[in-house]
Amino acid sequence: MDDSSLSWDDGALVTIDQRGLPHEVRELRLDTVDAVIDAIRVLAIRGAPAIGIAGAFGVVIATSAHTVDGVVDEARVHDDADRIAAARPTAVNLAWAVQRVRAKVALGADAVLAETLDMLAEDGRVNRAAATHAADLVRELCPDRPLRVLTHCNTGRLATSAFGTAIGTLRVLFERGALEDVLVDETRPLLQGARLTTWELAEAGIPHRLTIDAAAAWAMATGQVDCVLVGADRVTMNGDVANKIGTYSLALAARHHGIPFIVVAPESTRDPNMATGRDIVVEERAAAEVIGFGGVATAPEGTAVFNPAFDVTPGALVTAVVSELGVVHRSDTMIGSGSTQSVVPGDHQPQDAVRAATTGNPLPGKAIADIARGLYQRGWMPGTAGNISVRTGETAVITGSGLSKGELTEHDMVTVRVADSAPMAGGSRKPSAETTIHTAAYRATAAQAVVHIHPPCATTLATRAGGSDEVTFLRIADYELIKGLGGSDPAVIDIPVFPNWPDVPRIGADIERYLTDHPAAPPILFITGHGITAWGDNLSQARDRAECLEALCELVARTGRRQAFGSRDETLEIGLT
Repeated sequence: MDDSSLSWDDGALVTIDQRGLPHEVRELRLDTVDAVIDAIRVLAIRGAPAIGIAGAFGVVIATSAHTVDGVVDEARVHDDADRIAAARPTAVNLAWAVQRVRAKVALGADAVLAETLDMLAEDGRVNRAAATHAADLVRELCPDRPLRVLTHCNTGRLATSAFGTAIGTLRVLFERGALEDVLVDETRPLLQGARLTTWELAEAGIPHRLTIDAAAAWAMATGQVDCVLVGADRVTMNGDVANKIGTYSLALAARHHGIPFIVVAPESTRDPNMATGRDIVVEERAAAEVIGFGGVATAPEGTAVFNPAFDVTPGALVTAVVSELGVVHRSDTMIGSGSTQSVVPGDHQPQDAVRAATTGNPLPGKAIADIARGLYQRGWMPGTAGNISVRTGETAVITGSGLSKGELTEHDMVTVRVADSAPMAGGSRKPSAETTIHTAAYRATAAQAVVHIHPPCATTLATRAGGSDEVTFLRIADYELIKGLGGSDPAVIDIPVFPNWPDVPRIGADIERYLTDHPAAPPILFITGHGITAWGDNLSQARDRAECLEALCELVARTGRRQAFGSRDETLEIGLT
C-alpha cells in the first residue's frame, strides 16, 4: 500500500476512513468543507499532523467553492477556515496548517492547493528526519541489545501523512536490526493502538504484542520495556506535552522505573506561543465513547462520564522531545535504561536508575555544563561570570566558582545546602558568593532550577533602571514574548530590579524577602549592573525564560520604546535611544 494516507484527486481529499480499521479498509472522499470538518471531528481522520494537512485541503475546497468568475470571496473563505481550525482544539497542527495556507487565499484555489501539496510532501520528509534523530537517541540511551519498546495511541502514516513519528522511529530501529518487540497499548476509549497501530506494525512486519493500558506500568516493573516512544498533539515552550489520554501515567511510570520516555513530533507540533501546558485546552469528548463500544453498552444507562481526549505530561517527566531538527528539549536528567533491573513481587529496593529518577541522583552536572557552554558561546556567561543550578531535594548542584563557563564539565559542580548555601563536605570546588541568590529562590519559591547570566541588553536595562537602595521595577508591555516569562499577565510584566550590594549575600537576602512577600512575582529578576536571574520547574524552562527576557530587552533597545521604571508608587520614564 502507498505510504501516504492523504491524497488529492480531482477536487477532493481522499484518505482512509480510520473508523473502519482494522477489519475494513475503505476510502473516504471529501469534497466539501463540512465533510472535512465532520471527518476530523468523528476521528475518521485523526493524528495531529494528518488533521493539519486535512484542514489545509479543506481551505483549498473552501477557496474553490467561494470563487466566482476568478474572484475569491475571501471573507467567506476565512469564515470556513475558522470553522476548520476549531474542529479540534488541542492539536496545534490544525490551526498551524490552516494559518499557513490562509496566506495564499487571495491568490486563488490553485495557489492554496500548491501550498498544501508542498506541506504534504514536507510532512513525509520531516517525519523521516525526526524518526531518524529519535532512533539515534534511543540507541544512545539504550545501546546494549535489541530493544523492547512500548508505544501509545497511533503515530504512523495514518496519524501523519507518511511514515510516522514514534512509529516511524520504530520502523527505523527495525530496519537497523535494533528492535526486538513492540508493546502496544490498546489506548482506551477508542482503541487507536489496538485498531490502528497493530495494523500498521503488521503491515510493516514489525513484531509486536497488544496489551491493555493498565498493564503498562507492570510491564515496566517486570523488565519488559526498555524505552517508551510516543507522539504529541502539542508541545509547549517548556517541554510540556499534550498527547492521547494515558500518556501522563506512562511518563510517571517510566520515570519511576528509570526508563527513557521520548516524544517524537514535528516542529509544527511545538507551539511557540504557549509557555506551559497549563494553557492547553484539553478536548473532552462524548460520553458514548466511554459507556460502550461498537454499539454495545458496557455501563448502566445514565452513568456520568469524564472523557478527556488528551492529557498533559510535564516537561520534567519527558526525557527528550525530538523533532526534525534533532533533540529540542531534554529533561534535567537524561535517563538510560542500561542500569535498570526487573522488579519481582516482594523486591521493593529501588535500582540505581530508579533512585536517579525519584531522588535526583546522579547529579545533573552534565546537563548544567552543556547549557553553560551554550550560554558562554552566546556571550552571556563571559569568562567566569554567571552560574546555573538545579535543586536536588534539600541540596542544590551549582557551577563552581572561578571557572570558565565555556570549559565546564560535569565534574566542575558544587553541592550546597539550600537552607544556608553551605557546601557539602567532600567537594573539590568552591561555590560562588552568588550561590546565595540561587538558594534564596529555592527557599522562597517552588523553583527546581535557576539560571543567573549577564546578557548585554538585559544587563544594560537593569543598570539604567536601578541605582537606588530600593527595589525598583521595569515594566515591559505589548510584546508577544512576554508570554514566555511565566508571569500572570501575557500583555504586561513588572520585573523587579534589585540593588547590587558588594556583599552578595545581602542581595540574596533582599531577593528572598521580596519573593516571600510577593508569591505571585514573575520568575525572573534584574540586579543592577549584575545581570538577570530566572528560575523554573526544570533547567530548560529556567534557561528559556532567561533567553526570552534578553530577547525582550533587545526588542526594547532596538525599537527605542520608552519603558517605565520606578517604585510601585512612582513612575519614571527613561528613554533607551
